Amino acid sequence: MSLPSLDALRATDLPLVVCARAWARDFLAAYPLAGFVVMEASWRQNRKALLRSRAEFRGHRPLGLLLPDSLSSALSFRFAGIPSAGYRDDGRSLLLRWPIRKPAQALHAVQAWHHLTRQALMRWQLQAPPVEPAAELHWMAAESHGASAMQALARTGLATGRFVLIAPTATGLHKGQVKVWPHFDALTRALQARGHTVVMAPPAGEQAAARHAVPTATLLPALGLGAFTVLTRLAALVICNDSGVSHLAAAAGAQQITLFGVTQPARTGPWSNKAQRLGQWRAWPTLDEVLSNACERLAGTPSSLHPTGPQPAG
Repeated sequence: MSLPSLDALRATDLPLVVCARAWARDFLAAYPLAGFVVMEASWRQNRKALLRSRAEFRGHRPLGLLLPDSLSSALSFRFAGIPSAGYRDDGRSLLLRWPIRKPAQALHAVQAWHHLTRQALMRWQLQAPPVEPAAELHWMAAESHGASAMQALARTGLATGRFVLIAPTATGLHKGQVKVWPHFDALTRALQARGHTVVMAPPAGEQAAARHAVPTATLLPALGLGAFTVLTRLAALVICNDSGVSHLAAAAGAQQITLFGVTQPARTGPWSNKAQRLGQWRAWPTLDEVLSNACERLAGTPSSLHPTGPQPAG
């Protein structure tokens, strides 16, 4: 959801160093970055990493843009000597050189981060983007991402556009509530009975949980984040919870159905005109509702290479 902000920063032609969790490095492999700093849980560790990065850019006046609202991100940058802009939140205004007030109206996360980026660029007297972000995300994939995704399909005998990709797992809870729609197994069997191959490719740490949740789906090996994002684009349809998978599919411009039950579509839903949103806060969609919408979206697409029966889980 931060891609419009990243695009606006790249347009300034200044050296751009991204500070993020390690998984983001692969996702941004095609982007011409001046550096990538891996951020950890401890702000003291992050301060040391930022200081090492600063040493590589002696002679440049650093500017920090903090998309997270966390106190730890402000502490890391302040004590690394990087003057920063960010939203005034979590009692961190005194740590920011350019504290920016949040808009009065509730915004989607894409809009909120885009607004923050625009305000920061104007304060820095740099080229600012339009008031509203583009209606679609435009992620750049590396050649290696596409090659890895195609290799995973080839090993399983699948073809582009001839499978449904599901994401039946999600780690942790959201405000004490399970984040996973409870009918992925029944949906998978119903789609298979209609001639569709159903595929899942969870990260390594969620493979066992995915196999247990939906034992008849075709389980691909864990992929890097970039390759998985390309995989969403190669699927006829992605069906997922309101989760990271939904946002990756939006970044890739994939056809998707996103299921809501514990989050609010207007705030965290996929930023994509190709995404269908079913359910709402505190009300998951029914199995029949998801199945009928999926079949409608899949009408006219080629059936799977395995036209009948459940698929092996390996």
